Amino acid sequence: MNQPPNILLLQCEDTGRHLGCYGDTYARTPHMDQLAREGVRYSKAYTHAPVCAPSRGGMVTGCYPWTIGNHHMRSTLSNPPRCFTHELVQAGYHVSWPTKLDFNFEPAPGWCCDQDPWWDKPPPGKPFFFYENFVLTHESRMFREPPEWHGSAFPCPEAFRHDPAQAPVPPCLPDLPELRRQIATYYDAVSAIDHQIGQRLKWLDDNGLRDSTMVILLSDHGRGLPREKRWCYEAGLHLPLIIRWPGHLPQDSLREHLVAWVDIAPTLLSVAGVGIPGHYQGNAFLGPKTTPPRPHVFAGRDRMDENFDKVRAAGDGRYLYLRNDTPGLPWAQWQAYMEQQPALPVMRSLHAGGRLRGHEAAFFGECKPPEELYDTTADPHQLHNLAGDPDHASTLDRLREALEANLDRFGDLGETDEAQLVRDGILTDRLAEYRQRSRENAPPAGTPLPGPPVAPMTLGEARPFARGT
Repeated sequence: MNQPPNILLLQCEDTGRHLGCYGDTYARTPHMDQLAREGVRYSKAYTHAPVCAPSRGGMVTGCYPWTIGNHHMRSTLSNPPRCFTHELVQAGYHVSWPTKLDFNFEPAPGWCCDQDPWWDKPPPGKPFFFYENFVLTHESRMFREPPEWHGSAFPCPEAFRHDPAQAPVPPCLPDLPELRRQIATYYDAVSAIDHQIGQRLKWLDDNGLRDSTMVILLSDHGRGLPREKRWCYEAGLHLPLIIRWPGHLPQDSLREHLVAWVDIAPTLLSVAGVGIPGHYQGNAFLGPKTTPPRPHVFAGRDRMDENFDKVRAAGDGRYLYLRNDTPGLPWAQWQAYMEQQPALPVMRSLHAGGRLRGHEAAFFGECKPPEELYDTTADPHQLHNLAGDPDHASTLDRLREALEANLDRFGDLGETDEAQLVRDGILTDRLAEYRQRSRENAPPAGTPLPGPPVAPMTLGEARPFARGT
């Protein structure tokens, strides 16, 4: 009997498809590009949440976060489900997870064998699953200007540093010096984690493990810019996925079928020859238990730290549908952590002074529409909402029905007030903590903000609008 493969899962933080292998000419990512040439690059891979804990929590459980209760950022499940790593440990794998968890729950005992840096040790002599999170691209690293955080500990070669004057500014955001520097710093960080990833791949080569190891490279959600991280647009959800599996996957190939992050857990178990739990909501896209390609991907967002919103989304790889269940709330709510980035306060000031126009101003609108629909092929930055266009009515209906069917099938605890989830024993009670944070992190007097002066905390306080109105 053939020995099951080793599995190496490398996860970038706050990183979109800003890699050379995805056609980004500003990026300098030689190691990730080489990995793509040696394996398969997926062009339609999506997370189910545009923020870390719900994204990661769904990935490790194989379940949409709003179906198990870890959909709010932050919240804590009272009775966490098993992770896919539980199944791997039980099947005899050595599981090492030395870096970030961030699932909105603490894994139950038995989820891993150790949390030691595997790259500093010899291999365990049995099939292994190793994980590493690469933190240098996290949005908090963009809060400070270089060279303060560029130093000897920051492994980005000088030749790979990015010129802010050449930084690609999304057309939905104003072209500001602060934003250009922020974007260039982000690309520097992507080059830095590319260097680190190259070191991890070299560890496999040095230990003679290249041919016996599947390598998976992905991200948790999009980068920390307005309309990217925290928002259910393409830039927040549509992510890199590269898999190298010698002898099983062709080199330098492209796969264009839809993949969702809830598919990662069943796929890894399928590849490992381990039984897939029946309650998983994703599909295996590799291994002996491969299922037909999925027709849609689904996503959502709920409370983000001290403020609330509720969005559900469905996509088919071309069209993206968003259902804003609290359309009375604006896009650009105040969120204290996010406000630390250099560009956003400048954007708020410019908008308040009437100096933003068109797409640059739209993000600061008073309230969202109940529904949004975008042709992401013709409109990659989602600037033109087609939800009211009669020529796209059938597409709107189709994606609306797909989303409803998915929520009906698996449920949506986002429709339940968070206080009730606490009373039901699904969540531990952290509402007082976040109300306190909301008071402490309130915007300074005079800060120009769209919409309600104080964002609500829970679904009950948000007074959601009826679906599809």
